[in-house]
Amino acid sequence: MSDATNAYAAGAAYVDGRYCPIAEASIPLTHWGYRRSDVTYDVVGVRDGAFFRLDDHIRRFRASMQTFRMAPAESDDDIRAILTRLVRLSGLRDAYVAMDCLRGTPPPGAPRHPAHARAYIAAFAVPWVTMSTPEMDKRGIHLVIAENTRRIPPGSVEPRVKNFHWADLTMGLFEAQDRGADMCVLLDYEGNVTEGPGFNVFSVTDGQVATPERGGLDGITRASVIELCDHLGVPCAVRTVPADELRAADEVFICTTAGGVMPVSRIDGRRMNNDAPGPLSVRLKETFWRRRAEGWHATPIDYDAA
Repeated sequence: MSDATNAYAAGAAYVDGRYCPIAEASIPLTHWGYRRSDVTYDVVGVRDGAFFRLDDHIRRFRASMQTFRMAPAESDDDIRAILTRLVRLSGLRDAYVAMDCLRGTPPPGAPRHPAHARAYIAAFAVPWVTMSTPEMDKRGIHLVIAENTRRIPPGSVEPRVKNFHWADLTMGLFEAQDRGADMCVLLDYEGNVTEGPGFNVFSVTDGQVATPERGGLDGITRASVIELCDHLGVPCAVRTVPADELRAADEVFICTTAGGVMPVSRIDGRRMNNDAPGPLSVRLKETFWRRRAEGWHATPIDYDAA
């Protein structure tokens, strides 16, 4: 089916039991998913017709729902089937696939408490979305450590549970723009690195890789990088990373579903590796995509299935 005859070519959505083209997907303005950001979500990538670490994403999604006391009707197998059908409907070989669980509103006469608001699933598949531009990929990301905004503490909102509480990350992005950078990383209230808007952070010092142990999401791509380091024999530690360590690192890179491994060439204006991506960062990036192409952690999609 050509894009001209496929109503789902621009993207396919599922909202509370109903499939529709992405342009027709909607949720009520009154629902708490919108009004209170009472949502948890996850995002999985499709590359060359295969999901990457699909079961890991669904497992994390279920754990997030349980933390927020959300119990939608769909099982994990149902969610897997929904996401697969969305990609099939769209026909996309490279796709950004999101799954959300959000709360509606309590029925009339019930207390205004989330325990009485039904949780339901919404999901969509759209053409692949990347966090960076080709120019940024070539020259390396220009990163700053936000000075005016700290990350929401885990004791308030646990970042290991994906959520829509992005106000701190959004303000950090505006600060990065004001300082002439591409992206930002936020610190906790002890001055340690947490994460950036939608990505995890790694430093490289004297051949040793490190990534923060607390204050950020336990990213699926982050887990993949740790696995790659072990595969390549590169020491990698999950520990506290002070801001000054990141500023002085030999190399810095970030990672995310929407971009994979992304080398950084500047941190707070300091130019690393002659203002270019560092050698270990590039090696990890190339290895990541090579292994993806070889079928590493892949779940192929049967586009001809009924």
